[in-house]
Amino acid sequence: MTAREEAARGLPDIEGFLYEEAHLGATRRRVAGLATRVEGLTAAQKRDIGTWYVDEQRRVARMVTDHIAERVAEQVAALEAQHRVRIRHWLRGTLVSMALITLAMSACVAVILGSSR
Repeated sequence: MTAREEAARGLPDIEGFLYEEAHLGATRRRVAGLATRVEGLTAAQKRDIGTWYVDEQRRVARMVTDHIAERVAEQVAALEAQHRVRIRHWLRGTLVSMALITLAMSACVAVILGSSR
């Protein structure tokens, strides 16, 4: 595998990492903004709230991603089943057509051989 191919394979991973980091950065900014508005919290409490919120956002994002992946898998399975049915019908039609053509050709050959005697 060339370096170009390896780089092309790694780009989606890098893109995913950067997207996740941007999302986590935005999450941290939101929770920091919330923590500064709530009076009377110690630094440890702010940190605990921040950790909980980031973990919760990751959990929700994972749930959404899993749900989307399940739906896509279901749709792909349904499409594959439809494709198999269409291919079966096409193959059956092709087999019947080839059998009829073979029969017709055999009849023509029999007629030709029969008329030459």
